[in-house]
Amino acid sequence: MLKVNQGFRIKLVDFISALFVLLFIYAAMSKFHDFEKFRIELGKSPILNVISNYVAIFIPSSEIGISILLFSKRYQFLGLYASFSLMVIFSGYIVIILKFSTYIPCSCGGILQNMTWNQHLIFNIVFIVLSIISILIYPNKNLICSKREYLHPE
Repeated sequence: MLKVNQGFRIKLVDFISALFVLLFIYAAMSKFHDFEKFRIELGKSPILNVISNYVAIFIPSSEIGISILLFSKRYQFLGLYASFSLMVIFSGYIVIILKFSTYIPCSCGGILQNMTWNQHLIFNIVFIVLSIISILIYPNKNLICSKREYLHPE
């Protein structure tokens, strides 16, 4: 494990968590803002077309839920694992679409829609690496801990 000052670890984990909160809230709001377009594009996906209506609600709702976990010191560690998992799922979806699909739907909103799928994959991998770093250096490994335990681990 990385040997890093406790105060620095706390600040780095909080910074990475804040990046995820910004990313997820922005992405969720973009999807909800133009929900019909997002839902229709998911419906064009060769993988998700059958369940696209459910996925269209689940994804932005999950992004908001994970943001709430990350914002809470008590559930931050759980939120980091959820962030990692969601980014791995998104990245796996991108790889499957790029390798096995003839049609590549565009279901991202905001500035992310200006990225190519390969750029989006690299972007996701950077966030996966950030989540791994934050999990590895997390100051208190208890999934649910009080704010006091987080700030002053024994």
